[in-house]
Amino acid sequence: MQHSGVGFGTSGARGLVTAMTDAVCFAYTAGYLKHLATLGEFEPGMRVAVAGDLRPSTPRILRACVAAIVASGGEPVFCGYVPTPALCLYAFAEGIPSLMVTGSHIPADRNGIKFNRAHGEFLKQDEVGMRAQEVTLPEGWFDAGGALVAPVALPPVTEVVPAYVARYRAFFGDRALAGLTLGVYQHSAVGRDVLMQVVEALGGEAVALGRSESFIPVDTEAVRAEDAALARGWAAEGRYDAILTTDGDSDRPLLADRSGTWLRGDVLGILAARYLGAAAVTTPVSSNTALEKAGFAQEVRRTRIGSPFVVAAMTEAAEAGIVPSVGYEANGGFLLASDVTSDGRVLPALPTRDSVLPMLCALVAARESDGVEALLRTLPPRFTLSDRLTEMPTAVSQARIAELAAAPAAGAARLGFVAACGAVTEVDETDGLRMRFATGEIIHLRPSGNAPELRVYVEADTPERAAALLELGIGAVSAWRMG
Repeated sequence: MQHSGVGFGTSGARGLVTAMTDAVCFAYTAGYLKHLATLGEFEPGMRVAVAGDLRPSTPRILRACVAAIVASGGEPVFCGYVPTPALCLYAFAEGIPSLMVTGSHIPADRNGIKFNRAHGEFLKQDEVGMRAQEVTLPEGWFDAGGALVAPVALPPVTEVVPAYVARYRAFFGDRALAGLTLGVYQHSAVGRDVLMQVVEALGGEAVALGRSESFIPVDTEAVRAEDAALARGWAAEGRYDAILTTDGDSDRPLLADRSGTWLRGDVLGILAARYLGAAAVTTPVSSNTALEKAGFAQEVRRTRIGSPFVVAAMTEAAEAGIVPSVGYEANGGFLLASDVTSDGRVLPALPTRDSVLPMLCALVAARESDGVEALLRTLPPRFTLSDRLTEMPTAVSQARIAELAAAPAAGAARLGFVAACGAVTEVDETDGLRMRFATGEIIHLRPSGNAPELRVYVEADTPERAAALLELGIGAVSAWRMG
């Protein structure tokens, strides 16, 4: 871990493809299984489910993971190239470990491995336990460059998609989307065809848009200008009631209204939580505060950014009897800690990020509000935006943010924030540095947990003001690159 260049972020192990050699991926997987063995969740002879996204490097990494499973005495179950939540739905139901080879939204020169326990996501304490394991690579299995010497074949595919589609048809009904024409921006998302199946299973018309044979790093939290333009262009045709897409491993959603405007994930999360009648809602500190202002939840819990933190807090709420207990992230990924019952239909818990559920909740709710645009107007007017400063060393970001946290008033003044937003009235260091100003506006700075990037989040009362704040924030921290 220390020397490979492949480290743990908020969503598992990630690194450059060149650093993720077969030997490194083998070692990570072997350490993962040894950790599960200490918990009684793995032993020789047990099945381990694996799947992957559509990155060019994914098949090779999958074979290295399968080699480690076999060497550890396990039986690999290959679920194919499918959405992360489809893999998890299968593995959690079977009570077996699972891992997903994916880099999510990051560029194709990087990849990752997301590990799961038998009934839920890998949490931060699991990372600590995994780090403590000693792993010895089998002698003669790898060449000097860390590549497997002998070829490893992936097992035949075990189908998991039908059960994933059936999950939503059973809860929402096969006419839930009847009469709607929905564009599905396919790009290179692993769930691009699955999303088409879900729409059609619920009675809607699905139209494939923008399919790509090369990997496109669609980030649901920092939408590329190209993706914004594509959505507006498709919407201009006047054919679509909404446009749907996901990130690379299809656990994070992106939904656009009839005008082609992509909804923020934290707004989509509010709509979904309200539709499901959530009593407890857990979300990271960076998410839109319209959640609290909407007032429907009995309890709101704020966490650090990353699904492991959301899972832990929403599970605590469920165990305390505050149900339904749900969670979501600013990237739109939605999680269920408890079952949801509506009109006699039950949606079973799925404590991992899902992209399909929040989009379906919003689309079904919008049918009673004359479209997604009208549904959005039922929420308190708070608007969030985010972007990232790329090629920003994590160590530099951490040092600068520490300096700012030590003297936030003076530091915010130097960056131009006080002149724009008034005095600093509140500072939150739950994850990075989140500053609230006299105007009620928010600027939040945080180093990415997955790449050398600095994330900037803002919140204001109008979309125009949020855009201005984001421009100010990115411009101010860009100077940090200069030292």
